[in-house]
Amino acid sequence: MAENRPGGIQRLESRVNMPALDTRSRALLRALIAQYIREGAPVGSRTLAKQAGLDVSPATIRNVMSDLEDIGLVSTPHTSAGRVPTAQGYRVFVDSLLQTGGPAEDEVAALRGKLPSGQTTHQVLSGASELVSAMTHFVGLVTVPKREQFAFRHIDFVALDANRVLVILVFTDNEVQNRIIQVPRPYSPGELEQAANYLNQHFSGRPLSEIRAQLLRELQETRDAMERVLSTAVELSETAFRDPAGDDDLLLAGQTRLMGVTDLSDLERLRELFEAFSRKRELVQLMQRCIRARGVRLFIGEESGVAPLELCSLVTAPYAAHGRVLGVIGVIGPTRMAYERVIPIVQATARAVGDALSTQS
Repeated sequence: MAENRPGGIQRLESRVNMPALDTRSRALLRALIAQYIREGAPVGSRTLAKQAGLDVSPATIRNVMSDLEDIGLVSTPHTSAGRVPTAQGYRVFVDSLLQTGGPAEDEVAALRGKLPSGQTTHQVLSGASELVSAMTHFVGLVTVPKREQFAFRHIDFVALDANRVLVILVFTDNEVQNRIIQVPRPYSPGELEQAANYLNQHFSGRPLSEIRAQLLRELQETRDAMERVLSTAVELSETAFRDPAGDDDLLLAGQTRLMGVTDLSDLERLRELFEAFSRKRELVQLMQRCIRARGVRLFIGEESGVAPLELCSLVTAPYAAHGRVLGVIGVIGPTRMAYERVIPIVQATARAVGDALSTQS
């Protein structure tokens, strides 16, 4: 389960209860994380005293830092006297110390202008993953909706041989797909034309998933001369409207940008991360967990449950068109990322993608 937070951020339920911090501890933790995100080096007590703007001595700060370390929010690297935030520390920071508002309309409009116009859904989403990667300098990823969620505009069937039919599908979002399907029996050109005409006349503008169900209902109800046409339409659409197994379900961009991130410089960890990008399966499952989120959702470090992402954070937001959530867009970067900058970028890009897809005829 997840709890909605102000600013449209969803907090995952932690494995342990979030610690209660007093005002001074909160201020020091916020200052430490902000400093560490900027500089990437362990933060000492004297530096923290300057950054926090509190009238307290370095000795008092050291005591507070020791308390924060005891509860697992900061840690001390072996080679330094300074401290760095842990994944749990980032979680407290994001959930209760970070203030972000929703994206401004002018930001969404500006991003909308940078997305491909008059293009297919796949091209819009590919452009979105590239755009969010370029803006954050991390990996951009976006899930691709199943074709059955979209309405088709026109369909044609062409017999290739006794067992194969070429299906030409034109969708309302400008996507054109050619699919070769295996058929249970030979069909004459007349049968194929009748089936295509019936589907185009009665179902154009409706999602594929609805068409299959409606055809089956009509076939059960009718007993007149149209039964043969309906039977052919059902037989063909059952396979023709199924998403091809090879379709991409996740688009990624900017993977090589992580090679320049100091926090991810370990070659073995990078190799595991790039293998996860190549497989996609774990990332797709992780993104699908975010599709019902009502706002931004974050996985910090091991929260994702994906071992190669243990030193990374995933920031996601769902995108929707015409009131239906179609997929999720996100950014993968190091846990030491500027969350106050990345979160609004992901939110705004998701809104821009939804606007772009809603304007498709």
